[in-house]
Amino acid sequence: MTEFASLEALRDACLNLPDGDQAAAEAVRMRHDTLTKPPGSLGRLEDLIAWLACWQHLPRPRLDGVEVLVFAGSHGVAARGVSAFPAEVTAQMVSNFTAGGAAINQLARAVDAELCVVPLQIDRPTADFTQAPAMTEEEFLTAVAAGYDAVKDHADIVCLGEMGIANTTAAAALAAGLYGGDATDWTGRGTGVDDAGLARKTRAVAEALAFHREHLDDPLQVAMRLGGRETAAMLGAALGARHRYKPILLDGYVSTAAVAPLAKLHPRATDHLESGHVSAEPGHRRLLEHMGMRPLLDLGMRLGEGSGAALSVSIIRAALACFDGMATFDHAGVSGKE
Repeated sequence: MTEFASLEALRDACLNLPDGDQAAAEAVRMRHDTLTKPPGSLGRLEDLIAWLACWQHLPRPRLDGVEVLVFAGSHGVAARGVSAFPAEVTAQMVSNFTAGGAAINQLARAVDAELCVVPLQIDRPTADFTQAPAMTEEEFLTAVAAGYDAVKDHADIVCLGEMGIANTTAAAALAAGLYGGDATDWTGRGTGVDDAGLARKTRAVAEALAFHREHLDDPLQVAMRLGGRETAAMLGAALGARHRYKPILLDGYVSTAAVAPLAKLHPRATDHLESGHVSAEPGHRRLLEHMGMRPLLDLGMRLGEGSGAALSVSIIRAALACFDGMATFDHAGVSGKE
């Protein structure tokens, strides 16, 4: 099992990152130019295969193994009435995942992906981050390590998702803590809170930012103080995937906020990540813009669970089918561009 002895040991792992294979990416681009289509006419589908090759370190990338990782955690701030659902729904939904009854079960099956659900002490909520750090250093590092180790060696791509009542409150706090602005800039209705619930949620984020203001210049302190065990695990999974040459598809607001500390620590730390979709949560689009990421899909979804990431696998499968299956100009006897 991976262990990070301290925040500084984790910081070193975040700063010392392997690079992608640019030669593999260039081999993909060269092959695309030989296929029976105008150069660049498949647009971003071509870019996605080059990205896949770059981070798999393979000139002919593959999608034989797709892993959907769903991390679940409980949040102490839920007691402040920031969600439309009670805190016990987190454990109930984990049981639903196990029974195969959730949306992510169906979506993972539809794209031939392996679903792995990782509960993180869901019987022990984090501290209410308006009054204390959400996690101790030991709790945070343990959760990061759990995510780091959850990435399987046989995975060709990994989708990151989560479950945790009140975690869009944590996402808003993380985004504001990392990128500045007021609580109102980052806080949305999440699972569907009414106006009173939105006011409580915004107030909780504002109080958290004020309480932890002296630590907001350190992305790892932000992740530890304002996140949850599942956001820490997603940070760890993104880091573990980078060290194992695995590309990552992010889901919505929570998973994007979870990996945002990496983007603040290292300018190229998120190059192996793509955004599967932009959610209906308004802060998500703003956060993607800050991180320089373009989502693959925009379907008004706000479920979480890794649903948007899993759905976007179908786009990459289609792109790979074209790359692998199309004829070249020479083989098809089609005249190329003069």
